[in-house]
Amino acid sequence: MQIKVDKLNHPKVIKLLEEHMEDMNATSPPESVHALDQKELQQQDIILWTSWKEDELLGCAAISPISDSHVELKSMRTAEKARNQGVASALLSHIIDQMKNDGYQRISLETGSMSFFKPARELYKKFGFKYCSPFANYQPDPNSNFMTLELNC
Repeated sequence: MQIKVDKLNHPKVIKLLEEHMEDMNATSPPESVHALDQKELQQQDIILWTSWKEDELLGCAAISPISDSHVELKSMRTAEKARNQGVASALLSHIIDQMKNDGYQRISLETGSMSFFKPARELYKKFGFKYCSPFANYQPDPNSNFMTLELNC
């Protein structure tokens, strides 16, 4: 598995993110969908990682800076064919290590509170993320869970 910083220009990455947005819109009310769309993911301060096995896209995840010491994990997605193969864990581990190396002290995220998002919440807990209050510009939302991880650089 190769994980690399990527641009949002490969058709497979675009398709995976379209599937991600479709699931988010099908699962959450519009006001509770906080995933970044393609245009937002192309902003200069967003870092997008993709995971590949040869020419097969396995997954992707993005980081959006909140401050000089705090980033938000955004738009994490594993391709349907690659689920339950450790792709999300590998991506998350890679991102945590990279953020530590870059001097960040905290990674936070928002994920849904519905059962659809339970596997994601379990993954984040496995990596040490703890539930927290809304951060950045988020407001309390019964459809959202907020989690954070102190990196202890």
